[in-house]
Amino acid sequence: MRRIVISAFVSVDGVMQAPGAPQEDTTGGFAHGGWLAGLQDEEIGQAVGEMFAKPFDLLLGRWTYDIFAAYWPYIEKNPSADGYHEGTARIAELFDRVTKFVVTHRSGTLTWANSRALSEDVVGALRNLKREEGPDLLVQGSTEVIQILLENDLLDEMTLIIAPIVLGKGKRFFGAGAVPAGLELVGSGTTRKGTIIARYRRAGDVETGSFAHQPPSAAELERRKKMAKA
Repeated sequence: MRRIVISAFVSVDGVMQAPGAPQEDTTGGFAHGGWLAGLQDEEIGQAVGEMFAKPFDLLLGRWTYDIFAAYWPYIEKNPSADGYHEGTARIAELFDRVTKFVVTHRSGTLTWANSRALSEDVVGALRNLKREEGPDLLVQGSTEVIQILLENDLLDEMTLIIAPIVLGKGKRFFGAGAVPAGLELVGSGTTRKGTIIARYRRAGDVETGSFAHQPPSAAELERRKKMAKA
């Protein structure tokens, strides 16, 4: 069976919009595009390399698909040509080759090789994909797809690359509709520039307990009454 896994660059306050370039996604007047560039280092590169080392197909929202389709197919892949970069070319060749499942209402406009549209009953289609034999479905960017996954408890694993910055506004990783879920930390590290790399797996339900004084004081009981009326 397939797993659905996410790797996302986020700020400390959870914003994941446009880490790569100023014009990547200016939706909502977002003015801090390219915020990851100053933090890029060898350790982040290693984490990204590990992410792509295992077999995978891509699961993308339409906005991210369009960003990728305007970039990766045009990367220079000839080692003798100007502008060639081995690591970038390797990723470009990999992205060209894998299947790209795209959540979109414009299914007839997918021009990148090996692209497949998920345009009807997206949740049902994702559940069916998970039941199939095949490589992991790797989500890159795709804020709206992430919300679908979190709201329907379809996510198996996520790697958050948490940059030591606060962006204030922008598209966020976690939305209000996320299903409460327990997580298990299965890997972590910190780069020299202070970026935290944390990998989590789905791990049961949220467990609750209480540090409240027993029995509750009269003041506490009165506080609870006021809270119930708020």
